[in-house]
Amino acid sequence: MKRSVKIFSTPHELAQNIAKEMVALIAESAKNEKRLSVALSGGSTPELLFSILGNQYAKSVLWNYVHFFWADERCVSPEDMQSNYGMTYRNLFEKIVIPSGNIHRIRGEEDPEKEALRYSEEVSTFTNERDGIPLFDLILLGLGEDGHTASIFPGNEELFHTERICEVAIHPVSKQKRITITGQVINNADAVWFVVSGKKKAEVLVKILSKSTHSRNFPATCVVPVYGSLNWFIDNDAGSSL
Repeated sequence: MKRSVKIFSTPHELAQNIAKEMVALIAESAKNEKRLSVALSGGSTPELLFSILGNQYAKSVLWNYVHFFWADERCVSPEDMQSNYGMTYRNLFEKIVIPSGNIHRIRGEEDPEKEALRYSEEVSTFTNERDGIPLFDLILLGLGEDGHTASIFPGNEELFHTERICEVAIHPVSKQKRITITGQVINNADAVWFVVSGKKKAEVLVKILSKSTHSRNFPATCVVPVYGSLNWFIDNDAGSSL
């Protein structure tokens, strides 16, 4: 596994550079006339990223080559302000021209167990596979202060070992149900990009990157791509303890 850590001064500079790298990936796929499968995450920095993509690259990118999925979603309607899909739609999708069939949202308003199965089938249908597991070209992940990623929370590390593509998870505090892709799918991706900003993430980040004994309790530590690369994009605040 190849790992890199890139540190930027501010969340805006961080998002600008991720946007440039994403646009380069899309351009390469368009050049080779290949579909690019990307799984997105929610959060304030991804929201900034999607806004930059929608405002600065709407017309210069061949969006029809991209198929968008989600690493996780809250079990709410797409109109709910907590919806990862809804946030992405407002900041990106309503600003670009992309076939509706290229947007594969998790239906958070549906029965969670049934939707996890349905979405698993959709992921399998619209992505390639490797070793019998869905293969994403790129997965964007965030990092929680408790070390969770996607919707795999501390105590649920078994979601890195299940053979299912998607599972229903429960937030340990709010008890809100969520649907998440599982660890085997994350670790099968060609590229995984962690996007981390803010001083509140500094303590957990340094433990994960230094591979301290405490990091074993953090699900994000279990993100170890089998064939692909692992890239950390962080701002100065998040990296202040490195």
